[in-house]
Amino acid sequence: MLVMDVNGTPAFRCSATLLAPKVVLTAGHCAGEPGEFSGMRIFTESDVQDGNNNYPFPGPNTIEAAEWHAHPLFTESAFFLHDVGVVLLTKAFKLPADQYGKLPSHDQLDALKPSSSTTFTAVGYGLQQINPVKIQAEKIRMFAEPHLIQIDGGIVGDFSLLLSNNASTGGTCFGDSGGPNFVGSSNVIGGVTSFGLNGTCGGTGGVFRLDRQNVLDFVGQYLR
Repeated sequence: MLVMDVNGTPAFRCSATLLAPKVVLTAGHCAGEPGEFSGMRIFTESDVQDGNNNYPFPGPNTIEAAEWHAHPLFTESAFFLHDVGVVLLTKAFKLPADQYGKLPSHDQLDALKPSSSTTFTAVGYGLQQINPVKIQAEKIRMFAEPHLIQIDGGIVGDFSLLLSNNASTGGTCFGDSGGPNFVGSSNVIGGVTSFGLNGTCGGTGGVFRLDRQNVLDFVGQYLR
């Protein structure tokens, strides 16, 4: 989990993925425009709300960010067009090599076709349920297996995907922003959770693609 501070006070949360011991991938709106956030930290435990995590403040299972950057063309007013960001940590968090997220190859997702069999694994710390009478918001990392609804056209253009959001496949909601959508059951991140089309997180969820060259160049510069 990624927690962002405004004027020194925790204000928002997102999800994120370690690409390397000190490099974290998230959404552009989680990194924000310059000066939007005063600080941020990651929580390294999968169950943030229990134990000694001290959520949302710094604690024994947090690492502070040294710096953070959204895509250079990112703006809050049209966030969905360039919705990718990178957070650099003050100290390393080491995992086995095969547990880090991996970037896709250039235009890799173009080969995918909308189908119930074209699945992703979406991971995040977002709301589990939202409706007019109930909000369920356990701060525990969870996953879903949505399928591809739309690619390369319609409202997603060539920069996003629409994935299913329903009780059968699961999906994403507020707080999942910036979290990974792995291609199938691999560790290749097809995109980061970006937007929803309604206030109850139903129907479909928008994912910002990572396989476009400008995105790979932006993220890749922090992995060299």
